Amino acid sequence: MRLFIKRKEFVLILVFLAVFILAACSSKEVKPAAEGGKLRVAAAIFPAWDWTRNVLGSNPAGMELTLLVDNGVDLHSFQPSVDDILTISNADLFIYVGGESDQWVTDALKQANNPNLKILKMLDVIGDAAKTEETVEGMQTEESEDEDEAELDEHVWLSLRNAAVIIDAIAGEFSVMDPENAGTYRENASAYKQKLSALDEQYQKAVDAAEIKTLLFGDRFPFRYLVEDYDLSYFAAFSGCSAETEASFETISFLSRKCDELGLPVVLTIDGSDQKIAQTIIKNTASKGQSVLVLDSMQAVSAKDIREGVTYLSVMEKNLDVLKTALEVG
Repeated sequence: MRLFIKRKEFVLILVFLAVFILAACSSKEVKPAAEGGKLRVAAAIFPAWDWTRNVLGSNPAGMELTLLVDNGVDLHSFQPSVDDILTISNADLFIYVGGESDQWVTDALKQANNPNLKILKMLDVIGDAAKTEETVEGMQTEESEDEDEAELDEHVWLSLRNAAVIIDAIAGEFSVMDPENAGTYRENASAYKQKLSALDEQYQKAVDAAEIKTLLFGDRFPFRYLVEDYDLSYFAAFSGCSAETEASFETISFLSRKCDELGLPVVLTIDGSDQKIAQTIIKNTASKGQSVLVLDSMQAVSAKDIREGVTYLSVMEKNLDVLKTALEVG
């Protein structure tokens, strides 16, 4: 992962240089809300944007909400544009994950024009619930991986329970920014959390009724928070933030054997996968009868997806259906 990020550094330097020049030369620079504009909120990723939208509800203060990663690019490959940096620079609240993929944020925040800019870092919000990335049996590791320096697993949004904690934090920030409507934000957050809780109960019931308690991914594995919520085991080709794209013979063989040993009916992939590794795993099993299903990690939701009605809850509901099939829930 670290090598992957380093390859973006030159591009980021050019972006930040462009921002500096634009900010210095532009006579049309947007003024922060403290100088008379609307309150502005920028969310780096889709789940945070969708949660924020639900906390805003009818948006009594008319806050401007912007999603940065909305072009269908995986967040691990995201390279901020000049417009993205300016959006953050002029925001009153910026919500982001705070993981390894967000290293570009540090320089972006240095460009911020609003001295009152508030930051909500999702990994900080969940506190002790944050987990480090792990390497499980059979998982392929990157050659550059430094085992002495564990990274936090940044995929915090894939836990419905984490989502509830972060939503409370968002409502809290809004209550400070717009105290006149604090009650509305708290009520909206509470109503949305009830939906999360109901879905969480459905997940737990499905797992409790499951014949199988193990998932197998022929792909990266960003779902550690989800499986730990429901005490599930897993095997995977790569860790959640791995930049690797090719699995070794040893990894393929191990995962194929596990499919046979555990009688797993499904090999899972994540959204955007070409599914080649999953298909290769299946070809090397004894039965060769497993199906390939997708668990959506919401790392590449586009503006088009949003227009077509995709929401955080709708994705997690579909993921539950996939999970039931993978665990053979009757």
